[in-house]
Amino acid sequence: MIQTVEAVIDEQGGIRLLQPIHVTGSHRALVTILDEQPAPVAHETAILSEAALAVDWNRAEEDAAWSHLQSAQ
Repeated sequence: MIQTVEAVIDEQGGIRLLQPIHVTGSHRALVTILDEQPAPVAHETAILSEAALAVDWNRAEEDAAWSHLQSAQ
């Protein structure tokens, strides 16, 4: 069975698969180099946007809107 999986190749030529694969024994593989940068990983995007979103998150109106979810102390 032929499988196609996405991978990222680093500057040293190391290949990192973006999803696990399961094979039995040795297999041949073909590598196609795409002429584009890899998409950022979801958690990297979240980290990069955190500062911009904090402007809205850290307002008194936001605290009031979500206060009903706070546990009683």
